[in-house]
Amino acid sequence: MPAPIVKKPSRFAPLIGWVKKLFVVRVLLYYSNAQGALLASGLAFQAIFAVFAAVWVGFSIIGLIVSGDAHLQKPLVDFLAVSVPGLIKSSSGNGAIDPRVLLSAGTFTLSGIIALVGVLVTAVGWLASARTAIRIIFGVPQAKNNFFLLKLRDLVIALGFGVALVVSAALSVAGSAATGLGLDLLGISPHSLVGNIAGKSVTIGLSFVLDAVILGALFRVLSGVSIPWRRLFGGVVIGAIALGALKVAGGSLLGVSKSNPLLASFAVILGLLIFFNFVCQVILLSASWVSVALDDRGLAIGAMDRSRRPTEPADVGAPQ
Repeated sequence: MPAPIVKKPSRFAPLIGWVKKLFVVRVLLYYSNAQGALLASGLAFQAIFAVFAAVWVGFSIIGLIVSGDAHLQKPLVDFLAVSVPGLIKSSSGNGAIDPRVLLSAGTFTLSGIIALVGVLVTAVGWLASARTAIRIIFGVPQAKNNFFLLKLRDLVIALGFGVALVVSAALSVAGSAATGLGLDLLGISPHSLVGNIAGKSVTIGLSFVLDAVILGALFRVLSGVSIPWRRLFGGVVIGAIALGALKVAGGSLLGVSKSNPLLASFAVILGLLIFFNFVCQVILLSASWVSVALDDRGLAIGAMDRSRRPTEPADVGAPQ
């Protein structure tokens, strides 16, 4: 009887085992096993319609306040251009929407009313899909609340996000004004390199805070899972940083679409779709980060559902 063949362990086995134990790698594997990329693709498709409708309605309302005031209009347009790269048409002609058309839009026109209905439908639909995706990532059953109450709750959350965006835009205007005043006192031109860096830093900083707040609300409020706020911190911060990096590099996503001559006519829309796909992937990767971090602490997310939430056990030195 021949001796059994014994396979020698690969010389890279210890290295592979060590890599698989890394927290970031475990997050990526968890995300992949939960079909995160597929879920993100569906969310991105819905997001692009919701954003176009929301921008039209938002500027229809804001346009009444800042109409004719170029000093107030520019920070708002810049904030939106930074938040969603490729959405606002720049001086070079790249972008989907002409800001002059947005600022001249009327709230009570037929198009404004249709857009208002559209933004409510698309926003509520996206939030419902986002809740489903996040709960899948967290590994908890889908919510079984009354359908109409759930839609009403989603509508309130959508309005809350809208208010947060308006407040953030207002803070962006105030921050830009304060930055300009500070540069004037220092004798620095706002159009200089230092002035441009200072202005963009304020906008990006406010955008980071807004992203962190929205991620926390998605994971804690929208999903309906009672995860302690302090347990969301790591995933929310990492997600907000990643979203900020995406916004800074957003212009290159538009360039990827324009590099193919067959797609050049649709470059802006494709660039936005790619951007929103990455944004939705970041959201679900952040949720995966939170889920794996809680597993490391021995906290089962499924047990944190509001219907059966236990007392959180004491920390025992597990990593954040």
